[in-house]
Amino acid sequence: MYRFTRPASVAMMALLGLPLLALADDTLVLYTSQPNTDAQQTVDAFQAAYPEIEVEWVRDGTTQLMARLQAELSSGVVRPDVLLIADSVTMESLKRDDHLAAYESEEREAFDEGMYDPEGYYYGTKRITTGIVYNTRAAEQPERWQDLTQPAYEGQVTMPSPLYSGAALIHLATLTDAPELGWDYYEALAENGVTAQGGNGGVLNDVASGNKAYGVIVDFLPIREAAKGAPVKFVFPEEGVSAVTEPVAIMKEAAHPEAARKFVDFVLSREGQELVLSQGYLPGRNDVDSPEGFPPREEIHVLPLDAQSALEQAEAHKQRFAELFGG
Repeated sequence: MYRFTRPASVAMMALLGLPLLALADDTLVLYTSQPNTDAQQTVDAFQAAYPEIEVEWVRDGTTQLMARLQAELSSGVVRPDVLLIADSVTMESLKRDDHLAAYESEEREAFDEGMYDPEGYYYGTKRITTGIVYNTRAAEQPERWQDLTQPAYEGQVTMPSPLYSGAALIHLATLTDAPELGWDYYEALAENGVTAQGGNGGVLNDVASGNKAYGVIVDFLPIREAAKGAPVKFVFPEEGVSAVTEPVAIMKEAAHPEAARKFVDFVLSREGQELVLSQGYLPGRNDVDSPEGFPPREEIHVLPLDAQSALEQAEAHKQRFAELFGG
């Protein structure tokens, strides 16, 4: 956790007899699941744009942050003003339980409608897609999801488990909802000896080491490692890719709503999205280019996700997946 305070300012205002409420929106409390370096860069960029706003931020995995937030909600003391977390399904659960504030940011005009909640309860800030990685020494060069079900790939494919990975759960919800794939596709994967493991990092290690020739993985990991010389190549399958959008949202209980709205606008702005680009991610905003190693954004076909349906079916999806691939 990082805290930034202005004790001198507070003391001076008290000395002058000025109301401390004047400092109310000079503060912002952020809960984020961004990697530490990305989170620090995001906070630094926001404070450069709004030097009058102090930022206190807490960084952890989305699951851990939500456990912390639920404990705070139960106690009646909610600390964060704004959330910047991994996926829209988690945001949908908070919206359902009436914990988010609607805000119609003017920046939404530069985003596809599927990138944000139509009522303004949350906004995707980037697209972290899931596709196929293969070892450059592998015999095959897959181009489609269906390739992984073919005999030439039998026993050579690994993927993250939706029992542990939020991106994998969204990937499962997306592909099973696609008419040309569905649960038949996952059954074919199981029959072809595809193995499931904890997270995306393990998939990358297995494929880069040659332990497995092929894998299902989020885009930026193999693209970054390939740029460093790792023997891996990432493929955006022809049928389309799933995506997590790292959405931002304002808490209904926010103590600093004006600062929270400024933060939302900033991360959605061109400046905020250029930061996403510099970090090596595909920005959510349509007028910002793809990062190095990615195809042009118009060539990336993102399959639709019904976040509300994915939330409602999450436990059933996990159970059926466990039946096919084990826990």
